[in-house]
Order: sequence, then structure tokens, then C-alpha cells
Amino acid sequence: MEKFFNLKENGTTVSTEIVAGLTTFFAMSYILFVNPSILGAAGMPTKAVFLATIISAAVSTLIMGLFANVPYALAPGMGLNAFFTYTVVFALGFSWQEALAMVFICGLFNIFITVTKVRKSIIKAIPLSLQHAIGGGIGVFVAYLGFKNANIIEFSLSQGNIVAVNGVEPTKATAKTFANGIFSVNANGGVVPAISNFTNPSVLLAIFGLLLMAVLVIKNVRGGILLGIVITTLVGIPLGVVDLSTVNFGANHIGSAFNELGSTFLAAFSGMSSLFSQSSRLPLVFMTIFAFSLSDTFDTIGTFIGTGRRTGIFSAEDEAALENSKGFSSKMDRALFADAIGTSIGALFGTSNTTTYVESAAGIAEGGRTGLTALSTAVCFILSTLLLPLVGIVPAAATAPALIIVGVMMVSSFLDVDWSNFEDALPAFFAAFFMALCYSISYGIAGAFIFYCLVKVVKGKAKEVHPILWGATFLFILNFIILAIL
Repeated sequence: MEKFFNLKENGTTVSTEIVAGLTTFFAMSYILFVNPSILGAAGMPTKAVFLATIISAAVSTLIMGLFANVPYALAPGMGLNAFFTYTVVFALGFSWQEALAMVFICGLFNIFITVTKVRKSIIKAIPLSLQHAIGGGIGVFVAYLGFKNANIIEFSLSQGNIVAVNGVEPTKATAKTFANGIFSVNANGGVVPAISNFTNPSVLLAIFGLLLMAVLVIKNVRGGILLGIVITTLVGIPLGVVDLSTVNFGANHIGSAFNELGSTFLAAFSGMSSLFSQSSRLPLVFMTIFAFSLSDTFDTIGTFIGTGRRTGIFSAEDEAALENSKGFSSKMDRALFADAIGTSIGALFGTSNTTTYVESAAGIAEGGRTGLTALSTAVCFILSTLLLPLVGIVPAAATAPALIIVGVMMVSSFLDVDWSNFEDALPAFFAAFFMALCYSISYGIAGAFIFYCLVKVVKGKAKEVHPILWGATFLFILNFIILAIL
């Protein structure tokens, strides 16, 4: 174990890595239940999606841990699954089988740009100031994710501010639009955020968990975040937030889920034949695949930069090897490849894009530094097939405070941004707030890139911008245009 994962060299122990892996799992375990709900709205069998979520997460995380030896976990990405259902299936009219085919092709494309080193060339092209801004921005995003999941922040809107329901304009909605209920409501700037009134037991439990974890971290208690999750879950039982009556192994028998999996396994190939059958749809198909790939790629790159640089997971020596090495000799090379194949694996079993989870930061904050953390998380995903009812009792009110604490830790990357220099401050600002307010790491990176290029052009320093950065900025702008057309 020590020799394979180089634990001493990375300043960690077996127990630390296992605790970190458990922490990461609990921080991201919500995807086991959210993903089937979102993809189920597209007509996919939910039990099959549940298993596909587990399989894609476990396999890709194992590859990340064993091949790259880094503490990152993967699973179907939030935002990408919503794009799959509400845009690709509902708005554009593709079948879920065709959408899976596009996800599979996206995965192959990601593998190609990783093997050909395009992905790591993108990383090398990002200036140091932007890398620190992205790291701090991810901290803001993670903390915001925690506040949102805990319902500490609530939103209100009037009827006139509703832009779309289930991806359809209210005036164009039909009975089919609401056949599976209401799963998404899009609104304009009339949405007003506010702090909760703290009458909901779940919100009160989250506040308790936040205070508890803050105390444990301040006191440097080993495994404090995971301990906080467990204690908060137990406290939630008498509060009625955790309902033990839902623990019913019979109702969630794994056999029926495997039977359903047969309907989604390799369904991407059946969707492939119809996907390219109409030449008139080809431009739309390629634009959609591009949109999938762009978001997936920059979510991953943002996560690696934001969490790896400051913690030393990707050291200066490793970054140097990234620039000069061939093949997969550096950790970053191997990590990018492990992430790239995750999407295709997930699509084969029946789920949307699999990507490296920013919630991995929770385990990293617990001291996770090697692939043993990822291995522990993968084992938890595998076990969750048997312990589904028990895993489900851990409420968002228990995991959300962990994300807030981790976000606070990550915001320290902003210390390396020269805020007195407007040239650095402007891109950094948009990196942080676009990530949180747009609920997307990739959009935050897009904002940072666009304003970085703008600053350089205005200052007459356009030649200082790397050609890849120009290309990525153009693709981001093109992506926004495509989304507007779609």
C-alpha cells in the first residue's frame, strides 16, 4: 500500500486517506439520487440510471486513483445532466438514446484531445494570475453550492419573471411539458435571493452542522468534516430531517435495478444510428457535442487547477514534467486521461457526462493526497449498491456545511491575486462570481478568459495572450452564441 501510493512521500497515512475518501463520498453522494431524478425526466428508467451513476463513478474514480494516484473522484456532472434533459431532449427534441450517443462521442473527443496533449496545453497557456483566480473562484462556487444545498439561501420570483418551465417557454407549454411534473423553472433577473427565515428544521440542522464543523476544524480535529457529517445526520433523526422509516431494503432490491440496466446499457449505439440519419440535423448534433465537451473539459481543468496547485497534489516538478514529458509520465497527464475516459464509460451504461467533482476538495481538505483517497471513494460507491437505503438517509443538511467549510479554505487562493492591479482584479472577479452566480465552473473560466483578453487588447498587450487562450476564448464566445441559437 505504502509503496504503490507513495504515502510517506506525499505526507499522508492509510487512515487519513480512507477518512478523506469517505468524506469525498458523503460530500458528493447526493448525485446518486439527483441524477436519476433529472435523467428520469427525459424518459430514462430511474433504477437503471441509479446503477449507471454508481458504475460510472466507481470505475472512473478507480482509474483516477490507481492510474493517476491523485485524490479525485468522478461522477455524472451536475449541470451537464440538466443540459442533457432540459436542453438536448426537451428543447431540441432528441431522444435520450440519441443524447447518450452524443455524450459517448463527446467522451471519445475528450480522450483524443487528452492523448494529443491539447488539454494540458490549455493548462500551460493559462497565466498564473488566472490560475489563482480560478482556484479562489472555485472556493466561492463550492461555498455557494453548500449554502444552496442547505437552503440557507432561498429565492423568490413573480409569474412575470418566469422564462421557461422544463425548458419550454410558458406560452408554448403543452401537456407533454408537464407529463413528468415540474423539474426546472428558468427565470430572468427578477429572481430575488434572500436568507432563510430559519423555521425549517432542515435549515436549522444545516446551521448546527456548519457551526459544529467550524469548531472541529478550528480545533484541528482529525477527520473533523466527516465527524461533523455523521453527528449532524444523527442529530437530524429526532428533528425529523432524517427519516429512518425510509430504510426499506425490499423496496430498493438491487435485482430489479439490474434488470432495468439492460435498457440503458449500450443504448448509446442504438441512438447513434438515428442520430446521423438526417443530414439536416448534423450541424445541430455537432454543436451540441461541442457544448457538452467544452463544459466538461473546463470543469475538469478548473477543478485540477483550483485544488491541486495550492495543496501540492500537482507539484512544481509535476507541472514541469507536464510541459516536457511524453506519454503519461506526469500525474497531470494521467489524471486528465482518467477523467477523459469517464464520460464514455458512463454513456455506455446510461448516464450523462462523467467529470471530476469539485466536491473532491472536501476529501483533500481532510488530508487526502493520493489515489488511496479515490480508491476509498470508489469502494463507497460500489457498496452503495447494497446499502442504498442507508446512504440515502444522509441529508443535504449534513453534507452542505462541509462544502461551505471547504469553500472558505479554497478562497485563500485569492491572496495570490494582485487586487490593486485592475488588470488582474477584473478577470479574477468574473472567475469568482460567474462560477457562483452562473452555477458553473466553466462559465467562470469563460468570464475570466474573456475579460483577461479584453484587458490585454485595451492595454496594447495582445501579443502576451497565448494563442490557445485566444482560441479557448473564441470557443467560449461561440458556445454562448450556440446556446442562444439553441
